[in-house]
Order: sequence, then structure tokens, then C-alpha cells
Amino acid sequence: MAALDEQAERLGLKPGMGIADARAMHPGIEIVEADPAADRRLLESLADWCDRYTPLVALDGADGLFLDITGCAHLFGGEKALLDDLLARFFHQGFDVRAGLASTPGAAWATARFRSPEIVEPGGEERALGPLPLAALRLEPATVSGLESVGLRNAGSVLRSPRAPLARRFGAGLMARIDQALGRIEEAISPRLPVAPLSVERHLAEPIGLMEDIERLVLLLATSLKADLERRGEGARALQLLLFRVDGMVSRIGVGTSRPLRAPDLIARLFHERLTALEDALDAGYGFDLVRLSVLAAASFDMVQTDLAGEVCGNDEDLALFADRVGARLGADVVQKPVLVASHLPERAVAAMPFAAADAAMPARAKHSPLAASERPIRLLAHPEPVEVVAAEMPEGPPARFRWRRVLYDVVRAEGPERIAPEWWREEADAPTRDYFRVEDGAGRRYWLFRRGFYGTGDTGPRWFMQGLFA
Repeated sequence: MAALDEQAERLGLKPGMGIADARAMHPGIEIVEADPAADRRLLESLADWCDRYTPLVALDGADGLFLDITGCAHLFGGEKALLDDLLARFFHQGFDVRAGLASTPGAAWATARFRSPEIVEPGGEERALGPLPLAALRLEPATVSGLESVGLRNAGSVLRSPRAPLARRFGAGLMARIDQALGRIEEAISPRLPVAPLSVERHLAEPIGLMEDIERLVLLLATSLKADLERRGEGARALQLLLFRVDGMVSRIGVGTSRPLRAPDLIARLFHERLTALEDALDAGYGFDLVRLSVLAAASFDMVQTDLAGEVCGNDEDLALFADRVGARLGADVVQKPVLVASHLPERAVAAMPFAAADAAMPARAKHSPLAASERPIRLLAHPEPVEVVAAEMPEGPPARFRWRRVLYDVVRAEGPERIAPEWWREEADAPTRDYFRVEDGAGRRYWLFRRGFYGTGDTGPRWFMQGLFA
């Protein structure tokens, strides 16, 4: 058996006992098949809910949580008030929780499992651990059996024993567990989620559930957040809204921005779009009693220059805001922007990326490369299409007439060639060179053609392709 309820424990059943043995003792017991995946999901949801106390929440095995409340207890009226509030809220949600509070993770772990609820004062770890069983030191079963075989049956007897003989017989693992419990060596807790650099929150006396109330709170929180961003000289690039429901559920709603942002009204508009998109899926239940707005990513906020009329010079903020609002409503991939990538072949030199990530993804050197300033078609074909050249100036000239998609075109003007060598690190060593021409037909339509290879080389001669259309 993996776990027992209180009634099963009173009947004398033990974890690890076989079902047949348990039924032999008590035929009327009820057996429920274990579901470790569901238990894990429940534990992670409880960890989400515990973010209301501290952002430093870590999973502890299959049935426990570590909360690092350093610097957070005063927000709840002290350590005892925080512990009482946590236990009361879990009780009202239907959970039987045991908790302990100490200055070391090892002592807190032992207290939660064997002396709950209790607060161990700093320096009192050894006294608190003394009467507890050996399992309170988080030892392996083999180590516990070995200690019991030499007469050490509780944690206090181990703590009072000379260290050298224990280390020789039971190894460094036992010493590490003792030192971690007593605070002699530091034990790090790895939070399950990254800690936001900036957060503001509002505890509510009465839970809210209306979308208008949530949006009003977002604006208030964004206003509070603005002062912190200004002090750091930064703007938000990714924000997250956390809505803590009174029954323990937590909703996380995130938005991204294509430019550093700290104006409260603009942040509120982004969350308005996101909340509108999630209105049917967002279940307020009995209401939210805690709302938190966090900055997950920030960037330097550059002040913009205005002209004498008060207009922003070279402003593209309206476009960025439009892309952010559409992305918040429909998804970040809906609005995309072409960016240059590290390739000089036209079909590889441009990639479409989400608008918000486009500027960060484009290398700085690519923005000022000769390719960025050269003339390129309005429409670039996804793949070059074969062209049949009926007549061409030889050996290096442009075509005089060509057929593309079964239509014959006469060239009246041409510019070029622009020679682009193959990418030898991607292609074969003897890959042919490309010569590009900008040509115009009698109706004024302009095309971008290229010749791959040269006349007089190979058995088949060069081939022509259509790369794009200018107009």
C-alpha cells in the first residue's frame, strides 16, 4: 500500500503492506488504485497556490513542499501568523497538512513530519531534533538500519555521538545530513519557477470575480509597478498576472511586448485583450482574493526624442502596440516580421518571426549589412522557380526573352549582374555561382532572375530561375 488515511492508520495498517495481508486483517477496507501522475499534478497546483506566501517554492519528493519565507513573514504578521494562516487555508480546502518552520530546511522537514505544527527558533535545531526518530534526519533506510543495529535509535543519540566513528562506518552522507539539519552547511532550495525581478500585489478583503474588477486592479498594479521600473531605468518585456482563487486554484496570464513598456494604460490595454480572449476559459469560482502583477523579463528603457510639434521622431510605437495587442488576443505568432539571418542566399537570408521577438533575434551586424541596404523584391518566392530563357546576351548578359509559368515575356530593360557565391560550408564544394539580374518587360513589370552556373561549363549549361517580383 502506498498511502493510508487516518482510519486505516488506526486499524494498525502500515505503508508498504501488501493488499492481501491488509484484507486478511480487515476484509472491509476500501482500496483505491494509486495514481502518481494525478498526485504530482495536485502537488504542483498546491505549489502554485503557495506562491501567495513566497515566490521560492520547491517540490519535496512526492508529498511535500519547501517554502523559503525569508523576508516574507512580516507581510503576514510574523512567522506564527503565517503558519497559522497557511494551515487554516489548507484545512478549509479539505487537506490534512502538517507544517514546520525552522531556519534550516532539514530541521523544518523533520518538524513538519514529526512535530507539526511547531516553530524552531534559530539555534534550537539540535534540541528540537533530539527526541525524533532517525528518519527525521532524512537518512537512507540502510543507514537507519545500521544505526539501530549499534544502539542509536533516535536523532539525539546520533547528534551526541563522536563524528569520526560515524563517518568511518556510515560515510559522508550521514555527516552531510546532520550538518544540513543543524545549519553547519548550507542547503540550497531550487524553486520550481523562476523568481520575477519585480512584483506588486493586492490582497482583497472581499473576493472579486468580474472581469471589469480584474482589469481595474491591473491598472492600479501597473501604476505601482511603473515607479519601480523608472527607478531601475527599465521597461517590461514580459508580464504575468496571477489570480489566486479562494479555493486554491491559481490562474497565470502572461503577455509579451515588442518594446520595453512601463506605461500603466498600455499595460492595462494588453491585459484587456488577453482577458477578453480568455473570458470563457477563466473560471473565477468563488472569486479571487489575491491579485499579483509580475515582470518576468525587463530591458533598458530608452527615452524617445520629440520634435518641436511634440511628435515622436521616427516613431513606430503604434505599430508595436498594435502587434502586442493582436498577439495578446490571438497569440504571439499571429503577427510576424521578416528578419535577416546569417545567410547571403536570398531564400535563406530572411525568416518570419513573431513581432515581439524579431528585434532581439536579428543580430546587430545584420541590421547594417550590405544585404539590408541592397535592393530586393517586394515579393520573394519561397523557392526559386525554373525559367526557360529563349534568348540571352552571351556570355554574361541578361535574358532578352524568357518563359515563366507558361507565359512568354520580352525584356526591354535589365540591370546586373549581382554575383552571389554559394555557401561552401552548407553546399558541395563545386556548387555553381549565381548571377542576379533585375529585368523589366514591355508592360513595366519588374522581375528578379538569376543564372546558376556559366556558359561553356558542364554538359547542360547554366539554368535560369525566378527569385522574386519587384512590382
